[in-house]
Amino acid sequence: MIDSYKFGRITIEGEEYTTDLILTPTKIIKNWQKEAGLLLKASDLKQAMKENPKTLIIGIGFEGCAKLDSSVEYICSKNNIKLIVQKTKDAVSTFNSMKAPGVVAALRLTC
Repeated sequence: MIDSYKFGRITIEGEEYTTDLILTPTKIIKNWQKEAGLLLKASDLKQAMKENPKTLIIGIGFEGCAKLDSSVEYICSKNNIKLIVQKTKDAVSTFNSMKAPGVVAALRLTC
């Protein structure tokens, strides 16, 4: 469960993080590395895809500045993964309301 989120900071079960991350039902993948800054590609989501998500929630930043490359939609469609793309504040709320096996969130904390 995500306790709180504000620009550049997220608190999960009492622990604060200040870098982009991926949340799975069983772990937190810190320091999520991306290839091309604000453009998210399918290759940026390899760690998330290893979790075999049924739903992938992508938080595109505080102001929603990150964009998705068409490869993300393609890989989700090909693997029958429901894709939800929202500003990170909304993505946090969605993740908390859906937290269940098969739900993975990739969250940008800034931008």
